[in-house]
Amino acid sequence: MPKITFIDFGDTARTVDADLGSTVMETAIRNNIPGIEAECGGACACATCHVYVDEAWREKVGGPSPMEEDMLDFGYDVRENSRLSCQIKVTDEIDGLVVRTPERQA
Repeated sequence: MPKITFIDFGDTARTVDADLGSTVMETAIRNNIPGIEAECGGACACATCHVYVDEAWREKVGGPSPMEEDMLDFGYDVRENSRLSCQIKVTDEIDGLVVRTPERQA
């Protein structure tokens, strides 16, 4: 079972187990990770599951799709390593993924 570490704005890290085939957002919600609101439920129709992918993981996770980029325009403090966690699928390849949550969601 892959593990994902979520680091909040205050630098508190929480490492949780993630189910294969789920998304990083679903993992956050299931584990009550603060800073992930996920108002649209994972439909890529908002930016309230915005995370910053740790630099060491950016290539493995990949970049946002054009639709995701459009939604990120509504995010707070969007950066080069910004992604919507609802669009990152949990696979064995991302075991150990580290993401940070922004100070607030949009």
